[in-house]
Amino acid sequence: MTGVELYAERKRRHRRTWTLAAIVLGAVFMIGGQLGALLPAMAMGFVTLGGDAEGWPQLAYELAAAFGLGSVLVLLWVWLFERRGPAALGLNARGPMRFVRGYLIGLAFLLTVVGVIWIAGGYVVEGAGAFGSAAAGAALLPIGVLMLGFIIQGSSEELLFRGWLMQLIASRHGLWLAVIGNSALFALAHAGNIEPSKELYVGLANIVLFGLFISLYAVREGSLWGVCGWHAAWNWLLGLGFGLEVSGTVIETTPLITDLTGAAGAAWWLTGGDFGPEASFVTTAVLLVGTVVLIVRGRTRDHGVEAAPVEV
Repeated sequence: MTGVELYAERKRRHRRTWTLAAIVLGAVFMIGGQLGALLPAMAMGFVTLGGDAEGWPQLAYELAAAFGLGSVLVLLWVWLFERRGPAALGLNARGPMRFVRGYLIGLAFLLTVVGVIWIAGGYVVEGAGAFGSAAAGAALLPIGVLMLGFIIQGSSEELLFRGWLMQLIASRHGLWLAVIGNSALFALAHAGNIEPSKELYVGLANIVLFGLFISLYAVREGSLWGVCGWHAAWNWLLGLGFGLEVSGTVIETTPLITDLTGAAGAAWWLTGGDFGPEASFVTTAVLLVGTVVLIVRGRTRDHGVEAAPVEV
């Protein structure tokens, strides 16, 4: 099925970026956002690269400024070249309600993954969380600031991959190629997070599966708001709720709930090893169930996911 418009009706004055050009431009937007935000900060000495674990103020700046600037570049391209507004990328009706609902669903998914790994003996408590700390107030400051940072980071990635790339590919080549294609590209963007290993390969496979799930979520809702919330909640609670690796990245600050670490002798396929729970087979199972549910619901309600309603 070709010519699928996911979020808003295409008008005659609108332009479409060619698919191969969009893939190249996607990389340009990501790299441009990173360079545009990091180079001035490095020149001022606020950001340093290549050292040990970075502090939370630097991480918060990178999440907000680098990813935020990438989103600005996407929106400018869509406005100036494609002659379209944010609604065409899924930033349409009932944004706050859909975002909060997606955020809560994302928290529930992550709690399920961590809970199952815990019950299976994959984690032990390494330290107390923020509320068990003697300096609870100071511990809560980075957690709150990084929450906002992850909202910008997660929403920016969704704007690029599910908001812009997926709907462009769908409008030319059909929904399923758009869903699979953007999911593979999204995983490729995370391929350099850790050294090549079993954990990295399973993690990338799970990121593809995450892309499939979150793409179908956006299609079923006819909006980008919900998946922005889901993505932001997953990353924030993973790194700031339990002190676990987020796609191979460790956040050096006191977590909100408790500080977990892998139990001695726990299998890498259970905990995800150096990549974190996103490389766990538990995450594989949870995302598979979520993806199947979305596919079945699509067929039941609309006689095929392609017929999902668009709400603007």
